[in-house]
Amino acid sequence: MDTPLFAFALHDTLVDTRDLSALLALRLGAAEADAFTRRFREKQSEFTYRRGLMGAYADFHRIQREALEAVDRERGTRLGEESKQALLTHCRRLPAFADAPAALTRLRGLGVRCVVFSNASRYDIELLLDNSGLADRFEDIVSAEEVRRFQPDAALYAHLRARTHSRPEATWLVSAEPAEIIGARYAGLRAAWLQRDPQRAFESWGDPPDLMAPDLDALVTQCAGWFAREG
Repeated sequence: MDTPLFAFALHDTLVDTRDLSALLALRLGAAEADAFTRRFREKQSEFTYRRGLMGAYADFHRIQREALEAVDRERGTRLGEESKQALLTHCRRLPAFADAPAALTRLRGLGVRCVVFSNASRYDIELLLDNSGLADRFEDIVSAEEVRRFQPDAALYAHLRARTHSRPEATWLVSAEPAEIIGARYAGLRAAWLQRDPQRAFESWGDPPDLMAPDLDALVTQCAGWFAREG
């Protein structure tokens, strides 16, 4: 069996975007901060999809700014420039999920190659990894900016395989975002979905994930069984 390569999405998979709510709660209150943060993440995804279809690539940090401005207008929250800049700065300082460091160490102990695979720029990925304490868990970073495409564009998954010299059947995407899982499966990769939100169901179209787990600890345990069966 080829050495498995696990390509980890970053936001909501390794680092916790819910931490933005705590910052916003000081300005908006807890309930509105939670709603704003969810909508902010939705708009980021929407804008990357739109730009992908248009062929109008932009740095992900710019897209975050565009999404922030759109949600601020939509919800009438009237955030000042200082608050907006604080939020965007915090986007580069998100904490790792508590399960991430040990789970990644265990996964590497199984002989798995681990890389980060993200729509963010390499600069932003490096900042997030450094600030979250995860930088030494990965052998490489694969950023969407290298091909100026966003997930779930098939060209980006092809680039991942070319960069890492990995065969499709040995290449896994690990993500909390169903659209990314479906995109990876359509491109011939294996995929593991993290259902970090127990209320979120997987989308009812496209190929399902090969593995599904509530967190990274459970995923690594499943992977050990998978590799034993496949080995």
